[in-house]
Formats: sequence, C-alpha cells, structure tokens
Amino acid sequence: MSGTGRTGDGRGRGLGNLLSGLAVAVGCVLFLGGFAWGAVEYKPYTVPTQSMNPTVKAGDRVLAQRIDGADVKRGDVVIFKDKVWGNVPMVKRVVGIGGDTVKCCDEGGKLTVNGKPIDEPYLHGTAPSTTKFSATVPKDQLFLLGDERDVSLDSRVHLEDAASGSVPRSAVSARVDAIAWPLDGMLKRPTGFKALPGGISQPGPLMLVVVAIVVGTVLIVLGAAYGPVARRLGRRGAGSRREVPVGGA
Repeated sequence: MSGTGRTGDGRGRGLGNLLSGLAVAVGCVLFLGGFAWGAVEYKPYTVPTQSMNPTVKAGDRVLAQRIDGADVKRGDVVIFKDKVWGNVPMVKRVVGIGGDTVKCCDEGGKLTVNGKPIDEPYLHGTAPSTTKFSATVPKDQLFLLGDERDVSLDSRVHLEDAASGSVPRSAVSARVDAIAWPLDGMLKRPTGFKALPGGISQPGPLMLVVVAIVVGTVLIVLGAAYGPVARRLGRRGAGSRREVPVGGA
C-alpha cells in the first residue's frame, strides 16, 4: 500500500514538473514576444516643450505607435518632422486633414472644421486660439495645433506658407498612445471629431502588449516556484510519515 502511495506521489510530481515546465515555456514566449511586439509597434519619445500641455507636459516620456501617415485621423496626437518647421521631431494634435477648412473662432468661441464646432476638452478652459484664422488644408496634408494654444508654435504660425500651415502626411512617423513616465496611462481619443467623415482612430495594441508581458511574468514565476515548493512539501510529508508508529494505535 505504501508502494502505491509512492507511485502516486511520483506520478503527481511528474505531472507537476511537466505543467510547471510548460508554464515557464509559455511564459517566456509571452514575455519575450510581448517585448518584441512592443519594440516593433512602439517607440519612446520625450516631449521637449509645453506646447501640448496639459495633455502631455514638457519632459513627459510617451509611447508612440509607429504608423503610416495615411492612417492619421483628426484628433490624433502625432510625432512628425518637417523641414519648414525646423526639421526636428515635434508633437502636435491633428485638427484638419486634406480638404478640410479649419477656422477659429465661431460665435460660440470654438474651433470649427468644415463649419462644425469642435468640442476640445483637452484645452481645459483655455481659448481654442489667441488669434483668428481660416485655412483650407491641401490634399494629403495635415493641419496641426498644440493643446497649449497660448504658447504653441503650430500651423497658425505658418499660414502664409505654400501649404497654408499644414505638413505632409508623410512627415508623420508615429501616433502617441500613452504617457509612460510619469505613469499616466493611455491617451484618450477626443470625441469632438467623431462625427466628421472618417471618425477618430482607435488605440493601438499597447494594452495587449502589456497583458502579454504581465501574464508571461506570472507564468514564469509560478512555474519556476513549483519545484522548490513541491520539494519542501515533499520533505514535510516524508517527515510526517516517519513519525507514525508502524503498528498504528
């Protein structure tokens, strides 16, 4: 009967070792795969100025999804580089795309796109613009404004340029998805542009990347912990069996 118990224990330990090894293997795939996926999809960027305050503050470290300029939609916070703007990476919000007429301000004091007033809660009470302007965005171009309209040097400064202050879609290299440091989570997509043709963009796969890394870490820890825990429990069980008298009561 004791032999049967030892056989059962051996089978249990064998199955446990198999499952723990499988957990570690799957965990490694998820952990390393999550990091690899994140490295392919995202790049870090440090915001240098106050022009996107309060959405993104100077010095914030953001995660920006690598995208094609053709995928940019109104409301996106994008990273771009254009020689007319200084040929250095900048971060601004897209408020108009090719064919749009962007104006400010209407009778209600709001920015309008194709005559539609746009709610901009990310401005936190500041005016949509300190100066009045009107611009028609050329095809395949983007009209960009900072969220801190009082200090942002954006499309309004370049209205006299050939492209009416806009930049080519091809100038965009990434779209900001989240603020990584200080940890502030995912950027909210503005709903004010949702009713316009094309709607607004959806968040990238960042949350799935994070879930894969976290789940992978948990599986690795649990799988690696099984062996030491099982051995300790086995030693305790063996000690308890040795203390039982052979003849019983």
